[in-house]
Amino acid sequence: MMNDEQLLRYSRHILLPALDVSGQEALLNSKVLIVGMGGLGCPAALYLAASGVGELHLADDDSVELSNLQRQIAHGQADVGRLKAESVADSIKAINSDTKLSVLSVRLTGNALKEAVTAVDVVVDASDNFTTRFALNEACASARRPLISGAAIRGEAQLSVFDFRRDDSPCYRCLYHEADDAALNCSESGVLAPIVGMMGSMQALEALKCIAGFGEPLVGRVLIIDGMTMDVRQLNLRRDPECPVCRLRA
Repeated sequence: MMNDEQLLRYSRHILLPALDVSGQEALLNSKVLIVGMGGLGCPAALYLAASGVGELHLADDDSVELSNLQRQIAHGQADVGRLKAESVADSIKAINSDTKLSVLSVRLTGNALKEAVTAVDVVVDASDNFTTRFALNEACASARRPLISGAAIRGEAQLSVFDFRRDDSPCYRCLYHEADDAALNCSESGVLAPIVGMMGSMQALEALKCIAGFGEPLVGRVLIIDGMTMDVRQLNLRRDPECPVCRLRA
């Protein structure tokens, strides 16, 4: 049951018929893991905290660099050199001190990754490499946790939801069969600051939808945005019968 302060804080959510009190209470009782506290993870974490997600687990073993400040909005100049997960945690505390935080300043792999995924309700993939993305996908498939996957490079971004609670949901390996060793990265190819902000905010939105059960999450669809032209497309994505992950799912 929400107290008077919470009813006021989240009143704009509660006014939405699709969310209402029950939806907001679901958010307050939820736990979300965000992997990557960079351009995507920063806005995703801030909006999830502001929206009332009860507990956030922040995972990143990297430290803040000056070049990060162009787009990673939860870090400030004074945070250069600090661990990113700790920096984001402080920014969240300034927005919503009621949010419970678990700071994981380590690279999650193996059993630690499986345990981190199992401990939450939804996982936000804000990482920047295929190795982590593939490992997160497998862990979420095994634990049957929804995975909110986002990516951005140059002026383009994409978003999809892999909801392993649903038998018909495809997975990240249905979209990308193999790691692309020649894939572009921000340090070499650049990225527009607002495009990662857009995508991280949209990842937060999809996470809220999965938690509170409103709207239509991007399951079986890939949203692609070209920030240069503001062209927005959706591609349908089905389970691949040859997918090495989906073949193991019941």
